[in-house]
Amino acid sequence: MNTKRLKEIISKFHQARILVIGDLILDEYIWGDVQRISPEAPVPVVWANRRTFVPGGAANVANNISALDGKVWLLGVTGSDKNSAILRSELKKRGINTKAVFTEPKRHTTVKTRIVAGHQQMVRLDWEHTDALPPALNRKIASFIESNIKRFDAVIIEDYGKGVINTHLLRELSDICHRNKKIITVDPKEENFQYYRGVTAITPNRKELENAIRNLKIRDTTNSFKVHNDKLLRDSDIELAAREIIKYLCLESLLVTLGEQGMQLFEKGGRTAEIPTVAQEVFDVSGAGDTVISCFTLALASGASKPEAALIANFAAGIVVSKLGTAVTDRRELLAKIQSV
Repeated sequence: MNTKRLKEIISKFHQARILVIGDLILDEYIWGDVQRISPEAPVPVVWANRRTFVPGGAANVANNISALDGKVWLLGVTGSDKNSAILRSELKKRGINTKAVFTEPKRHTTVKTRIVAGHQQMVRLDWEHTDALPPALNRKIASFIESNIKRFDAVIIEDYGKGVINTHLLRELSDICHRNKKIITVDPKEENFQYYRGVTAITPNRKELENAIRNLKIRDTTNSFKVHNDKLLRDSDIELAAREIIKYLCLESLLVTLGEQGMQLFEKGGRTAEIPTVAQEVFDVSGAGDTVISCFTLALASGASKPEAALIANFAAGIVVSKLGTAVTDRRELLAKIQSV
């Protein structure tokens, strides 16, 4: 590991300009303590004493980039409700440009409410809309991207399956980015893998990689994968699966996150990098994938090679999983983590 080189890349983060496109989520946390069981049902009673809000989904990706000093614009859709106002306020506090956050009155803002007692998450409540966007709104989004693409060094697609990322938009976005020679990375949704053709990188976890193989029916054409204990991919199958997806989708690279096993980077042409985890404690993996794609893309936009970008992203992920709740890291923490290894 060339520590000097990694520091040089991170020192350029403030120059990078990133557009994040995707499903916006407001993460609400209700904090409290448990002292007794409810007499009404065998469930704990949480004595709530605090409520906090954090940008989630694509908004968390933008938050990660902003925390690392990158310049970031956020493109997405909220409802016309009080939760939209809360989300926009939280984004403004974090210095995230929201000029491309559109309002759709017929939708409500996606909210995930987590009730936490001590350090234990007790339950999560989701309020969401997953319908496709109206065609007119799709056109507005595509028009904004076309008019502003030259402002950005890279585009991140954050697909949570809530309707903002759809086939029509993906086709237009891919075409615009290719014509303008922009980096484009995707945190994928399994059902939409076939629409990520030709992007710079996708960042699936192991489960998403497994499901992509099933959904794309690559297994039927290669006859190389075997089911083992109801799981499609053994460790030894991961490279084969990644190579098939890179070939099938004409990708430049695929970065698969493997939890406690770290990450593996696969590039077109056969180059491979195995990156062991640097996490010492794991309190909460919420948003770790957002941190990976944020830092990976930010590093690429700052002149990193793909292996260098993956290594930096791995350090960032190791920091955020040691924090409770949807968390981010900053350049100071990231540099300290790299220096400590």
